[in-house]
Amino acid sequence: MTKILIINGPNLNNLGKRDAGHYGSITLDQINASIEERASELGVETSFFQSNHEGGIVDHIQASSSDADGVIINGGALTQVGYSILDALLDSGLPVVEVHISNIHAREEFRRHSVIAPYAVGQVAGLGWRGYIYALEFLTGHIKENRG
Repeated sequence: MTKILIINGPNLNNLGKRDAGHYGSITLDQINASIEERASELGVETSFFQSNHEGGIVDHIQASSSDADGVIINGGALTQVGYSILDALLDSGLPVVEVHISNIHAREEFRRHSVIAPYAVGQVAGLGWRGYIYALEFLTGHIKENRG
């Protein structure tokens, strides 16, 4: 069975309490439940992780990637500076889709750069919580098409 790691970075544990204009009112637990529901329909196993600490995310990628087929990551504020996260993702050899709830390309200049995007198979930004579902559907298809 295909297994996909869902990783969320700093402050995403505060979804539902953050600026609803950018992030909506749904919580991370609600997003994870929606992802899990769609994953079940797709026949995909998911594993969820959130940390406000870069090292925690690196440790999780290193510990979990050998049993996974792909990664969906929302690096939050580490998107622009998380080179150790990028290195862990590259070392994993797994396909990665980057997700952002808000449209980072329509926000402050500093949010528009991602250290992960050039190495990801795709990026979903600005589609709210549904971006995770689209990323899951895409990555599931990508993995199946490239298995060999």
